[in-house]
Amino acid sequence: MATEIRQSAEAVARCLAQADVIADIAARVRPLDPAVVVVCARGSSGHAGTFLRYLLARDLGLVAAAAMPSIASLYGRRQRVGGMFFVAISQSGGSPDLIRQTEDAHNAGALTLAIVNDAASPLAQTCELVLDIQAGPERSVAATKTVLASLAAVMALTSAMSADTALAAALRRLPERLDAAAALDWSPLTEELSRVDRMFTVGRGPGLAIAAEAALKLAETTGVAGLAYSSAELSHGPRALAGPDFPLLAFVQDDAGRAGTAALLDVLAALGAPVFAAGLAGPDIQTLPTLADDHADTDLLPQLLSFYLATEAAARARGRDPDHPPGLLKVTKTV
Repeated sequence: MATEIRQSAEAVARCLAQADVIADIAARVRPLDPAVVVVCARGSSGHAGTFLRYLLARDLGLVAAAAMPSIASLYGRRQRVGGMFFVAISQSGGSPDLIRQTEDAHNAGALTLAIVNDAASPLAQTCELVLDIQAGPERSVAATKTVLASLAAVMALTSAMSADTALAAALRRLPERLDAAAALDWSPLTEELSRVDRMFTVGRGPGLAIAAEAALKLAETTGVAGLAYSSAELSHGPRALAGPDFPLLAFVQDDAGRAGTAALLDVLAALGAPVFAAGLAGPDIQTLPTLADDHADTDLLPQLLSFYLATEAAARARGRDPDHPPGLLKVTKTV
């Protein structure tokens, strides 16, 4: 896992080098002018899908919906997605439920795109368009470099669809920044994770996808129960759990959600909850080191890489093998 985390910069660089492929995909979508985009994914790929849905909604004003694969695979119902853009994200491209729903979408007249790490996979063969993230083989059960490459891919796609030159420029700087993030010291978080059994992970907007990915990695590698929330949702009922025995980790980017997240973290810190934050400082907050702000969206990926390394170290400190979590397989085939 640690080796593959440190390969992320190269993986992302390979993915982003496919500028022509990504531009061609955007050119295929443009005349369709879909009002709705459906994103089909599970697990870590589902978090990349959440990131994509936020970007498409915010930057292009599209209705970006999450698919429900069991509607096709378990309940046998075809949905009316003709004329829509249907994006399936999967590292292996081998899960039967994703394949089934994507086939149904294709047959219903949707324009289908597979974002995969295996261009020869059954899911890729089902789709009209394919974006191979080219992360290379990933042997650890916990996905890391494939997640970062998938996140880079969805940003590049959104940038091409929206002609966002600022995001495109930030993506060119991203591999170097990922390398730099690997040298940051997140040992205070590692130490906290070595002794707790639960943690809130928090983000807002695209940052929610990063928080969800962090919660998953906590569960599968360290055995810490991670609960991921938007800072807006955490402001409601779940905040009642916050306290000295229930720490919180926030991923914060420099956008419209930053002020509200900062206010919430101050409140929770005042309740005695240990608060760790990337991208935010405060008198009662344990600020984790991050790179200087560059672009609000791309900045979340170096934060996630630093988190991965801290989590891998915490798993070992807890006597667990992060490369082979108990009861899990590298490819999960849901039906």
